[in-house]
Amino acid sequence: MKKHNIIKVVLITMLVFLLLSWILPAAYYSGQFVDQGRVQMGLFDLFNYPLTALSYFGYIGLFFILVGGFYGILYKIPAYRTFLERIVKLFEGKEKILLSIMVVVIALLVSVCGIQFGIALFIPFIISLILLMGYDKITAALVTVGGAIAGLIGTTYAVNNTGILTATLALDADFEIGIRWAILLVSVALVIFNVLMYAKIKKSKVEVIKEEVKEKIEKVEKAVAKKVEVKKAAVKKTSTKKAPLKKTVKTVKKGKSANKAALIEEDVIIVPAKVNGNHKIWPLVLTFSLLFVLFVLAFLPWSTFKVDAFEKATLAVQEFTIFKFPIFAKILGTFNPFGNWTMTDLFLPMGVVILVLALIYKVKLDDILDGFIEGVKKALAPFAIVILLYSILVLVTYHPFQLVIYKSILGLTKGFNIATTVVVALLAPIFNSDIAYSFQSVIPYYTSIVTKTTNYPLVGVIFQSMYGVVMLFAPTSLVLMSILAYLKVSYKDWLKTIWKLLLELFVVLLIIFIILALI
Repeated sequence: MKKHNIIKVVLITMLVFLLLSWILPAAYYSGQFVDQGRVQMGLFDLFNYPLTALSYFGYIGLFFILVGGFYGILYKIPAYRTFLERIVKLFEGKEKILLSIMVVVIALLVSVCGIQFGIALFIPFIISLILLMGYDKITAALVTVGGAIAGLIGTTYAVNNTGILTATLALDADFEIGIRWAILLVSVALVIFNVLMYAKIKKSKVEVIKEEVKEKIEKVEKAVAKKVEVKKAAVKKTSTKKAPLKKTVKTVKKGKSANKAALIEEDVIIVPAKVNGNHKIWPLVLTFSLLFVLFVLAFLPWSTFKVDAFEKATLAVQEFTIFKFPIFAKILGTFNPFGNWTMTDLFLPMGVVILVLALIYKVKLDDILDGFIEGVKKALAPFAIVILLYSILVLVTYHPFQLVIYKSILGLTKGFNIATTVVVALLAPIFNSDIAYSFQSVIPYYTSIVTKTTNYPLVGVIFQSMYGVVMLFAPTSLVLMSILAYLKVSYKDWLKTIWKLLLELFVVLLIIFIILALI
C-alpha cells in the first residue's frame, strides 16, 4: 500500500479546485445572482487557508486528537483488551449480528442526533472489536462509514444537519418524516447487506499471514534454542549463545517471509496488546455504559420532542446557591443543557472517565502520558485530513465558482425538475464537505428558480439524501476520509469495494423521488 494515500487524494482535490477558480467565474446569490468575474486562488493561499480552517474548525480536529489520546491511555489498561475479548467471545458464532447492530446504532445516532463527527468517540472501540473478530479493515470501514452515511441519507430529527435546509425552504423540522424514516430503513438495510456480503470470510487474509509468519518464527526460535542448549554444554561463551538466534531469525525474515512481515507491520491496525491473566472488567463496562448514555442524552434534540426538562434542570443547577454563592455555576463554569451539546462539551466527561479508570486500574502517570502521546500520534492523520478538507471549504467559499455551475444546470429546465435537482444536489456536497455550507451554497438560489413551494418537501428530501450518498465516495467527505486515514485504507480500494452499494442506494433513492413526484 502506498503511504499517505488519503492525504495525497485530498491535496490533489485541493489543486483541482484551485484550477477551477482560475477557469470559472465567481458568483454569489444575495437576493439576486451577482457575477464577480474571476476570483483566482493564489499559491500563498494554499498555506493561508489551512490556518483559516484551523481557526474556524480546529475544534473538530482537536476532538479527534483527544479521542486518540483517550484510547491511547485505555491501551495501557490490560483490562481493556480483556473487555474487548469478552464482547467478541459473547458474539462468537454470531458475528454478523454484532456487525448489523453496530451499523444500526451508528445510523440511528447520526439520523436522530446529527453526530456524524461526535460518533468518533466510539469509532476506535468499534474498529477494535471488528478486527478482533477476524474481519479486515475494509469491513471496519464499511460498518463505521456505512452506518454514518445511512444516518445522513435518512436524517430524521437531527436539526443541526437540517437547520439551513428547513429554514431556507420554510419547512417544519419533521417535514416528510415518514418518508425519511423509510429512507433510513432502506439505507441501513442496504449497508448491512453489503457489509455481510463482503465479510463472508471471517478470518482476514492479513490475520492469516500474521499467523503463518508467527508460526515460522516460533519454529526457528525453538530450533535455535535447541542448538544453543547443545553448545551451552560444550562452550561457556555468551557470545556464541546469542549470535545464532539473531542471525537465524533474520534469515527467516528474508525473501517472501520478510514481505509478509512488512505487510503485517503496514496494514494491520494496532489494537490493544494481548494480555495474560484475569482482569476485572466491570469498571470498564460501567464507565463505557454511562459514557454512552450520557452521549445519547446530551445529543438528542429534546427541543424537537418538546421536552424542556433538561433546560430547567441545567438552569436549576446553575442558579443553586449556598450562602448566596452559586457553587455549581462557579465550579462547572458555562455548560449547555442536554440537547444542545457540542463535541467540545465531551472533553470534560472524557477526562473524568479516563481519570477514574486510571485510578481504579492503578495506571502510572508515566504510562498515562506515554499512552496519551501514542494515541495522539495515531490521530494525527485524521486531524490533518480534517484541516485540509476544511481548507477546501474555505477555498470554495472565498472563490465561489460553484454557483455558476449550478445556474447552468438548473437553467436547462424551467421550474422543478427531478433530474436537474438531483444533479445539483450531488454536486454541492462535493464542493462543500460541511452539510450547512452545502445547503447554503445552492438552496437560496434554487428557491429563486423553483418558486412552487408545494415541491419544497420533496426538494428537502432530495438534497438531504443526496448529501449522504455523496459522503460515501467524495474525496471531500470528512467522515469517509478521516476513517480511511485512521485505518490506512487506500481511497482506490474503498471505491472498488463500495461501488455496488453506491449504485444500489442511488437507484433506490431515485425510484423513491420519482414516486413522490408523481403522487
